[in-house]
Amino acid sequence: MKKIMVTGCAGFVGAKVSEMLLEKGYRVIGVDNLNDYYDVKLKDWRLEMLKNDSNFNFNKMDIENYNALKKIFQENRLEAVINLAARAGVRTSLKNPFAYLATNSNGNLNLLELCRQFSVSKFVLASTSSLYAGQKMPFLENLPVNSPISPYAASKKSAEMMAYTYHFLYGLDVTILRYFTVYGPAGRPDMATFRFIKWIIENNPLEIYGNGFQKRDFTYIDDIADGTVKGLKRLGFEIINLGNNHPYKLTDAIKLMEKYIGKGACFKYKEFQRVDMQATWADINKAKKMLDWQPGIDLNEGLKRTIDWMINHWDWIKNIDV
Repeated sequence: MKKIMVTGCAGFVGAKVSEMLLEKGYRVIGVDNLNDYYDVKLKDWRLEMLKNDSNFNFNKMDIENYNALKKIFQENRLEAVINLAARAGVRTSLKNPFAYLATNSNGNLNLLELCRQFSVSKFVLASTSSLYAGQKMPFLENLPVNSPISPYAASKKSAEMMAYTYHFLYGLDVTILRYFTVYGPAGRPDMATFRFIKWIIENNPLEIYGNGFQKRDFTYIDDIADGTVKGLKRLGFEIINLGNNHPYKLTDAIKLMEKYIGKGACFKYKEFQRVDMQATWADINKAKKMLDWQPGIDLNEGLKRTIDWMINHWDWIKNIDV
């Protein structure tokens, strides 16, 4: 039975990717430090779902801890590493850029170096659409992304570059996946979708940065996880977008939330943040061609599923800090 290491396995994407790998018959070696960047109750819930499967092995550790990681590589013959462990959040990266470089760049380097040492031949790295700031839409993978506008984006650019170096020098097969605005059940409470749904249910005002007309290429979690698992395919070195190829205004997404929750929202407007992007839109032709992947859940259905999940788990979701 093939073993895949999934870092960030208790995270939003990491948990769903781990679930899909387990369903396909892999053994998953999960790594997560369970930090408190957002409410740990969500991470604990995701982790408990995974622990129900005997082929899931959890290791509480930080990818910045080289020696602890090395022990896992020594004890397991890994087929591949999927690095989903990251400091996330564009705005938060302004407050502590050192932490973002430590995890997203140095932690990623630890994994690359251990893959080299222990002859792990496949590496999948989660990256971000934030790298495309200022580029012409829809965003193509071959666009120059040399002007990151946040420490978060800069740290992900650094990770991408080092991954290429290990491909060039040591033949490591690398697939870099640039995610576009992931949302869905058990999502991150620091992201707009989770926060807005919770605030509407609670009759609290929605905090809108700017006028709400900014556009996002909302991509459902199951589609993202499916594309990530398909990213295990041997390709040499490739950067591939995973997005919905359909940008929506934030105000349009809010209208759908109001529809499925059954109540209207009120708003509290704040100044648009310089580190935010006005719009994102993924060109996904490369994903279709190379991974035989395309999204299956549109925003309408995805938001309905997300709201249903939150309402069904409201007994503890109501206590999540956003």
